[in-house]
Amino acid sequence: MHPLVWLAIFSVVWGAVIPFSSAKHPRSGNPPSSWGDIQKQRRLSRAGLTNDGTAALWPLPQQSNFKSKLLLIEDFRFTVKGPSCSILDAAIQRYYGIIFGKDWRQVVEKSENNATDRRIPALSRLYVTLNPQNPCSDTDYPDVDMDEHYEIIINDPTFSSVLVGNTVWGAVRGLETFSQLIWRLDDGRLVINQSMVVDWPRFSHRGLMLDTSRHFISKRIILQNLDAMAMNKYNVFHWHIVDDQSFPYQSRTFPDLSTLGAWEPYNHVYTQEDIAEVIEYARVRGIRVIAEFDTPGHATSWGYALSKLLTPCYTNGSADGSFGPINPILNSTYDTLTDFFTEILEVFPDRYLHLGGDEVDFTCWQSNPAITAFMKKKGFGKDYAQLEEYYVQTLIDLLDKIPSTPRKGKAKADKHEYIVWQEVFDNNVQLDNDTIVHVWKDWKGVEWQKEIANVTKAGYRSILSSCWYLNYISYGADWTAYYNCDPQQFNGSAAQKELVIGGETCMWGEYIDDTNVLVKLWPRASAVAERLWSDQTVTDTNLAGKRLRRHRCLMDRRGIPAEPNLGPDFCQPEYSSSK
Repeated sequence: MHPLVWLAIFSVVWGAVIPFSSAKHPRSGNPPSSWGDIQKQRRLSRAGLTNDGTAALWPLPQQSNFKSKLLLIEDFRFTVKGPSCSILDAAIQRYYGIIFGKDWRQVVEKSENNATDRRIPALSRLYVTLNPQNPCSDTDYPDVDMDEHYEIIINDPTFSSVLVGNTVWGAVRGLETFSQLIWRLDDGRLVINQSMVVDWPRFSHRGLMLDTSRHFISKRIILQNLDAMAMNKYNVFHWHIVDDQSFPYQSRTFPDLSTLGAWEPYNHVYTQEDIAEVIEYARVRGIRVIAEFDTPGHATSWGYALSKLLTPCYTNGSADGSFGPINPILNSTYDTLTDFFTEILEVFPDRYLHLGGDEVDFTCWQSNPAITAFMKKKGFGKDYAQLEEYYVQTLIDLLDKIPSTPRKGKAKADKHEYIVWQEVFDNNVQLDNDTIVHVWKDWKGVEWQKEIANVTKAGYRSILSSCWYLNYISYGADWTAYYNCDPQQFNGSAAQKELVIGGETCMWGEYIDDTNVLVKLWPRASAVAERLWSDQTVTDTNLAGKRLRRHRCLMDRRGIPAEPNLGPDFCQPEYSSSK
């Protein structure tokens, strides 16, 4: 059980109902009484709670219990008890639309004369409340330490049914689970089992990385993917926004970066307004947006506008007109990067920034006489990894000097923190203790286990992607390989494993664009989502496959084109692009 002592609201003792004194809402249960009284009832109701997986929820909750008794969803409403904020209000409105949709009323009207209506009791109200010690505000932003705990009781209609979030982010996750608890009878009416769910994530960092440089991904698809991420309880969108091939980020400080570096400068760029919309769309869904601007390698597209930023390459002692990684020996390099990242740290409000640092090709550096002279002066010899270390260390030192901008609604700004690919750690860069090392190599083997053991032994937090490169496609039910990979499955102490805070599934863009990115991601990314959310003991792929079939169809119903990678089956209704 998670060490946090829960403060929650419940209206029943599970298996032995305790009514409230009031009887104002006989069809939906009486409104919750005082916080302290029903906190005691909540503790009693937890007794006997199991995780039997009988409901087709994805990802599987930490603890759950379901009864066979059904409740008909009828004249339904959400009611917020206690303080609210625009995030919670918007989530309730959003999930009302998700649950009922525009065709729900037609189904209800067709079913009004069905005699079985009278034999199924109705659930017409769900009380939604937050722990009063953790009130929300309109400007809250999800962060690495956010609390996503929630609890749900769907009770006999004589008593209250409630959803309690320990924070607004827990309430948002709970609303997703509530929406999945509802299912349809053959005649189309919506029902829900009497049930209880107590849930929280196993890992705090559950990310999906999307490469938008090698092929441009439209804002429309990015927003649709954020909906899919919320449905699968991901909480980090790692935006690998630029790379060698194109620079679609439209900079205020250096506008020519996208004018000259994007595939084309009008329809294949992300404007400041686009980025703000993506960040806000993600924020209200409890998803952080972490941008990555990868340097010193993977920077070819920077050079179309800032050619002096890159290293001139030489052949036989003469410049040959080609360019390599960012030039690490010029003061002008760091002046340019300071100006650029000052803007980035203002645009992207998350306190973490992904600095990249992977796959630096040293060939061009080795050919450049000014670079080799600098190496000799610094005493680096021919060890170009030391030159990369020099670059990354200098960049981090400069970024640390950039004043932090407080988020809206906060008086104090957060300290800048960084995520780096594993090569930065491997090259012995002196990293701040809060730096997160992103392990990605050896996606087909087990060498990542040695790497993550070394990273955590050095005291750094780590996230894993090695076994979750979804851009590598294989025929058949390949989701099981992703499902069976556990980021804490390495030789290390308990303290080391605590430093593994999660992982990310990666979708690199060489062979994906708007036409196929969602199909390639889902429901394969769902397998990773459950590994990062659910208990470590949830490993049975046969049981998971049954739930994943239903979850795929639910994604299709919500307009997310999730491919049928579990073998022959069908969805009712099938996916339609018009949704």
